[in-house]
Amino acid sequence: MSTAPALLPEPFRAWFAARGWSPHAYQLAMVEAATAGDSALLIAPTGGGKTLAGFLPSLIELAAAPAPGLHTLYISPLKALAVDVQRNLQAPIAELGLPVTVETRTGDTPASRRARQRLRPPQMLMTTPESLALMLSYADAPTLFGRLSVVVVDEVHALAGTKRGDLLALGLARLGALAPASRRVGLSATVAWPDALEQWIGAGRGHVRRIVGGAAAAADVSILVPEGRLPWGGHMAVHAMPAVYRAIAEAGTTIVFVNTRAQAEIVFQELWRLNAANLPIALHHGSLAVEQRRRVEAAMAEGRLRAVVATSSLDLGIDWAAVDLVIQVGAPKGASRLVQRIGRSNHRLDRPSRAILVPANRFEVLECSAALDAVAAGTLDGQAPRPGALDVLAQHVLGTACAGPFGADTLYVEVAATQPFAGLARAEFDAVVRYVEDGGYALGGYEQWRRLARLPDGRLALAHPAIARRYRMNVGTIVEATTLKVRLGRGRVLGEVEEYFALGLTPGDTFLFAGRLLRFEGIRDMAVEARPASGDQPKIPAYAGGRMPLTTHLADRVRAMLADPGQWDRLPGPVHEWLDLQRHRSALPGSDDLLVETFPRGALHYMVAYCFEGRNAHQTLGMLLTRRMERAGLKPLGFVATDYVVATWSLEPVRDPAPLFDEEMLGDDLEEWMAESTLLKRTFRNVAVIAGLIERRHPGQEKSGRQVTFNSDLIYDVLRRHEPDHILLRATRADAAEGLTDVRRLGRLLARARGRVLHRPLPRISPLAVPVLLEIGREGVEGARDHLLEETAAALVAEMEAGPDAPAIS
Repeated sequence: MSTAPALLPEPFRAWFAARGWSPHAYQLAMVEAATAGDSALLIAPTGGGKTLAGFLPSLIELAAAPAPGLHTLYISPLKALAVDVQRNLQAPIAELGLPVTVETRTGDTPASRRARQRLRPPQMLMTTPESLALMLSYADAPTLFGRLSVVVVDEVHALAGTKRGDLLALGLARLGALAPASRRVGLSATVAWPDALEQWIGAGRGHVRRIVGGAAAAADVSILVPEGRLPWGGHMAVHAMPAVYRAIAEAGTTIVFVNTRAQAEIVFQELWRLNAANLPIALHHGSLAVEQRRRVEAAMAEGRLRAVVATSSLDLGIDWAAVDLVIQVGAPKGASRLVQRIGRSNHRLDRPSRAILVPANRFEVLECSAALDAVAAGTLDGQAPRPGALDVLAQHVLGTACAGPFGADTLYVEVAATQPFAGLARAEFDAVVRYVEDGGYALGGYEQWRRLARLPDGRLALAHPAIARRYRMNVGTIVEATTLKVRLGRGRVLGEVEEYFALGLTPGDTFLFAGRLLRFEGIRDMAVEARPASGDQPKIPAYAGGRMPLTTHLADRVRAMLADPGQWDRLPGPVHEWLDLQRHRSALPGSDDLLVETFPRGALHYMVAYCFEGRNAHQTLGMLLTRRMERAGLKPLGFVATDYVVATWSLEPVRDPAPLFDEEMLGDDLEEWMAESTLLKRTFRNVAVIAGLIERRHPGQEKSGRQVTFNSDLIYDVLRRHEPDHILLRATRADAAEGLTDVRRLGRLLARARGRVLHRPLPRISPLAVPVLLEIGREGVEGARDHLLEETAAALVAEMEAGPDAPAIS
C-alpha cells in the first residue's frame, strides 16, 4: 500500500490502512484544494469514494480545530441521498473518534428539530435546495451561516440547468454574501458540459479546481430479450418479468429501475405474483409514504432485501455497496441516466458494475443497443446551459425580503454573479422586482399582490409579516399535480395519488398502489379511502410528468444504427427480421433525412414520419402538422406521438408531405397554436405557482388543483389583454419553448429535413409503422397492460403481411 502524502494527517492515514485502502489521488487532490482555500469540481466514477472526497477536508479541519457552529453544508437533489450520506458519515466519524455532529434537514425533518438546528446547528448539515431556501429566508440566516467553511453540492449535474438548480445557484450566492470566505465543492459522476458546470460551481468565487478521477472498471451490461415473442408495442415489459425474476433469484441484491411510478407498481405486482420463493422484494417511489420509503432504504442498507423496484427516487448516489445487479426495465432514455443507474451496482471502482437492460418493445431494443454503445464509448448526454428562469428569480427576491430589507442594486450584483443569471439585463431584473413588489402594471391595483414596501432609504422590505409565512409554505420549484392521500379505510396512509386520477374513480373501482390491489371507497377530507381488493383488472395510477423524452444523443445513435445494416447482426432475430422487412417493403430512416410514409387503412389515410426527436417535440409537431393539414383541406382527424415517430390520420390522402414540414411552421403557426391551445395556460399555472402569484398552500387551507387552475386562467387572460409583456408571460413563453413543446429539437428536425424528405407512398401499413399505430387510443393510459395490445398487434401484422411479396415476420 502506498503511503499518503503528509497532507493527510496520521489518524486518517491509519484509518485508511486499517481497511486495506489507499486514498485515491483525487481524494488527496480535494484535500490539497481545500488547504489552498480553493473551490473544486470533482468528476469521478460512481462507487469510487467521491462523497468521502467531498467530506474528507472537512473532517480533517474539524479534527484539528473542532468548533461549534455550522462548518459544512451538504446539498443533495434527493432527500433519500441526504439521509444516506448522513448515515454513512457516522462510521468514519465514530471510528476516528471525532467530536463532529452530523444531521439532516429536509421537508421530512420534524419541526422541533428544524427549530433547534437554527439555534444550535450541527457542524455538518445535509439538506436540499428547497430547505436551503427556507433557511435563508429567516432573519437569523447571517448567524446560522456566518461560520460556514464549505458548501458541498452532490450530483451537481442533476441540478445545474434546471429550475431547482437556478434556485440553488441563487442560494449559493446568498451564502457567499453571508460567509465570504466559504468554499464550494461540486461532485458528479456524469458531466456532459464540464466547463459550464465549473462556472456554475465557481460563479463569483474565483478559481475552481477541476479534479478528474480515474476510470472505473468497465461495466458488464447486457440486453435481456426472453425466448418467444417480442412485443411490437407497450411500455411495461410484462412479458419479460419471468426472466427478470430469475435474474433476481440468481443475484444477491438487485435494484430494478423503471421510468414511471405506474410502471413501478405493475412491475412490482408482476414480480410478487411470480415470487414462489417468497424473496423479500420491496417497492420505492416518490408517492409512497415517507415512512415506507425510509423502511425500504434502511432494509436495503442492512442487506435484508433481495430486490427493490424503484423509479428515479433512487437514481442518485445512494451508497449500497452490496448491490450485485441493476436491472433497467424499459429503455433508459439517456446515456447519462443509464450510467448513473448502472453505477448503483457494485458501488466500487475496482469491481465492474453489472446491469441488464430489459426493452419493452422492438423500438426499445434499438434504443437499449444505442445506449450500450454510448456507455462503451464514454459519451454522455445533457442539456446545454440555459438562462436562469425568471419565476425562480421572483421567488428568490421574495425570500430575500423575508430575511430582511434589501437594496435592489446590491441584490442585482449578487444575482448577476451566478452562472444562470450572468446575462440578466438590469431592466429585466427591475421588472422582476416590480412584479414581486406589487404584481406589475396590470395587477398593481390589487392589494393581495402588494408584497414589498419601499423604505425611506430606498430599500425594499416585506409589506406585512404574514407574507413570510406564506412564502415558506410555498417555497420550491417542483410543481407537482395536486395529490390526495391514500388511506386504508380511515387508518394508515399508504401514500398519495394525483387528484385527477382520484376524481376519475367511482366507488368499487380497483387500482394498484403501494404494491397492493385496492378498492376505491370514496374521497373524504382530501384523502382517498380504499380497502384491500381482489381481481386482476385494476386501474393503474398515472402520475403527471412521469415520461422522459429520448435524448438527442441517443436519438442520433438510433438513426445511425437504422441506416447501417452492418450493425444489425447483434440485434435479436425478431428485430433483425423486422428491419429487413421494412427495407424490403418501404425504406429505413437515414441519419440525415426524414422518412415519411403514407398509406390507406380502411376509410382513412395515414402519414407516419420517423423523426426520432423525443415525445415532446413530436407532440408539438403533431399539433402543427394537423393545423397545416386542415388548411390544405386534408381533413385531419388526429395524431399520435412517441419518442420515435409522429403519425397523423385524415379523410384525404397526403400526396406531397414535404411542404407540411417546412421550417416556417415555427413562426406564425407555432405562435397561433400556442395562443389558442391550453399549453400556455398550463405552463403559466406552474410559473405563477413558482413565482408566488398563486399560492397552493395558505395558512389554514390548501387549494385544490381545480382552484389553482381556475385562478391562474383568469390571471393569464388579464395579463394577455392588459400587459402582454408581463415578466411572468415572458417566463411562460420561455418555459413552453424549452419544455413541453421542445421547440429547439423541433427546429433541429425541420432543419435536417429541409430538402431531404424521403416520401414512400405505400399500399398498406409498413413494419416500422405497426408500433405507432398500436399507440392510437391509448395516449394517457399509462397503465394499459401490455397483453391488451396483443390482439391489435396481431391484426396489424396480418394486415401488413397481406401483400403477395411479403414474407412472414415473427
